[in-house]
Amino acid sequence: MAPELRHLRYLLAVAAHGNFTRAAEELHISQPTLSQQIRQLERAVGVPLLDRSGRTVRLTDAGAAYLPYARRALQDLAAAERAVHDVTDLSRGALRLAVTPTFTAYLVGPLTALLHARHPGISLYLRELPQERIEPALLADELDLGIAFQGTHLPGLSAADLFTESLSLVVGDLHPHAGRTAPLSLDELATVRLALLSGDFATRVHIDAHFSRHAVRPDVAVEATSINALTEIVRYSPLATVLPDALTRDRPGLHTVPLDPALPARTVTLLHRESGYRSAAARAFTELAHEWAGTQHPTQEHQLKG
Repeated sequence: MAPELRHLRYLLAVAAHGNFTRAAEELHISQPTLSQQIRQLERAVGVPLLDRSGRTVRLTDAGAAYLPYARRALQDLAAAERAVHDVTDLSRGALRLAVTPTFTAYLVGPLTALLHARHPGISLYLRELPQERIEPALLADELDLGIAFQGTHLPGLSAADLFTESLSLVVGDLHPHAGRTAPLSLDELATVRLALLSGDFATRVHIDAHFSRHAVRPDVAVEATSINALTEIVRYSPLATVLPDALTRDRPGLHTVPLDPALPARTVTLLHRESGYRSAAARAFTELAHEWAGTQHPTQEHQLKG
């Protein structure tokens, strides 16, 4: 018999877990059924694909060679199914999008509203993920697009620059620097009590690197894993934070204070898999994301495209 798609899915699950029991639980089938199906696959290809002799199940050399093709076949099938259901007039469709946490606070809302206004038939499946998880998910065809920061990306990904994001000190009405327009030196900043994102956020890593380069030890009173929590803390206390300037737009009670030297700007990029099928929904979102960026940052967008 020829291998069937379920055999490939079962092989990938066992290889991922290194265990028949956990793989069977994920697949919602019994362990004996899973073992039988894997043996059918091995008979079909003519060689053992799994080494069952140890405490964990491992791929044989033949299995390691076979697995990438099995994964690619499933990815291509999923892309084919999306292509069949993809309607070029955008009367319906689906978009799988992931963004890094910073963008949920100021970018996701406007882009989602624009997408829904232009193409109400497109369903959006949105995930908030760190950049180191977005890139593998794009390569695994679990996502259509990702919004992250410019840098060295995994092979097989393509990045299109959208705009440049700047960061400043953000304070509330109760802070003594509220309304200040003169730049705040980093020596002065060292005396300001801060509420910052925790160290697993790319924004915090960016901030800490800037402080370290200038030998500044910030006074961090609060660490949080939520940008909305930080803005509320700053709004109702004399603490300050460091966040993208865009977060203060249309938010009463929040003020930006420039820093001297300023934090390096970051370029926001739209990521996609180079060899992946690009649906009409993904192409439409790409177009409106560039359009929105050109509206909000007209000079930057012109420079990035030029």
